Amino acid sequence: MTEQKLAKDLPAVSSEPKADEMEIDLMDILRKIIAIRKILYKAVGIGLVIGIIVALSIPKKYTVEVTLSPEMSNSKANGGLASMAASFLGAGTGMSGDGSDALNASLSPDIVSSTPFLLELLSMSIPVDGEESEKNDLGSYLDSQSSPWWSYIIGLPGMAISGVRSLFTDKDESGGLRDSQSGAIELTEEEDKKITSLKKNITAVMDKKTAITNVSVTLQDPKVAAVVADSVVHKLQEYIIGYRTFKAKEDCAYLEKLFKERQEEYYAAQKKYAEYVDTHDNLILQSVRAEQERLQNDMSLAYQVYSQVANQLQVARAKVQEEKPVFAVVEPAVVPQQSSGMGRKTYVIVFVFLSVVTVIGWKFFGEEFWDKLKRELA
Repeated sequence: MTEQKLAKDLPAVSSEPKADEMEIDLMDILRKIIAIRKILYKAVGIGLVIGIIVALSIPKKYTVEVTLSPEMSNSKANGGLASMAASFLGAGTGMSGDGSDALNASLSPDIVSSTPFLLELLSMSIPVDGEESEKNDLGSYLDSQSSPWWSYIIGLPGMAISGVRSLFTDKDESGGLRDSQSGAIELTEEEDKKITSLKKNITAVMDKKTAITNVSVTLQDPKVAAVVADSVVHKLQEYIIGYRTFKAKEDCAYLEKLFKERQEEYYAAQKKYAEYVDTHDNLILQSVRAEQERLQNDMSLAYQVYSQVANQLQVARAKVQEEKPVFAVVEPAVVPQQSSGMGRKTYVIVFVFLSVVTVIGWKFFGEEFWDKLKRELA
């Protein structure tokens, strides 16, 4: 029994030295930290100064988020306006379609980040310094946004290279190429920089489960950010409506043209029949009757075609309206009161922490490693 008790007590006894060693190590670390407390005070001061400089150099940015809930595309052929018009007019279901969309709300992020979409945004009007009376375009506003001072230092080599290159090349300042026929777009250097900036600051994210789209705009002026966010939402709706109704509008335009042609043909056949009847009303010749029946059949046939095209035109007009999606703005653009991102206090705390950690790491590990390296190289 005594041996068993001793065996049970042995692990407890052996674990006591480990706890003592850990306590000794912690005390040793604490003594080392206390020994370098003056250096740590300097590190805190340096980190505080650097943090304040960085915090004051980075301009404030404000983020505006707009939430959209687009209409979900259901089976429009069963209950849409086009199917109702077709059933009333007896035109069948040929024009109603199955409701499948070439473009839906899931492509909202791609539309918002597309070059044509952002090019149109650059020319939109925005208030200057919060005043509605003075207007400026978004492209000019992006030029007026401030940047941290180190961005100018980092950009100096690129500016020097561009300046030297401009001395040996003829730079065309007339603007980029806009070829509507081939769809090619050639941007100027300034336009390319502005569009790249907009792609970073204007985003759209869609939840695939709920189909809710969140549009986010981040700029340095809170009111401008709200105005741009509202414009992005309206322009996004216009783009989706334009894409969704493009085919239906083309069909409607074709039927409008066909309707006018068939209408003219019917009126011409009707007029020709009426004139023939008026001039041959008193004649009882078989040839006259045969010609009259032929003209009457032509008029009836022209009327049937004219009536059928008219019905199809009504269905096509209803389809254009049916294809227009409905967007519910769940959360509109609201002018933010607080800046987004890290606050200035956070920057100061981060740099103070990094300074302290750097000094402790250097004193505990860096100096010893550096001394070993120097001895090996010597």
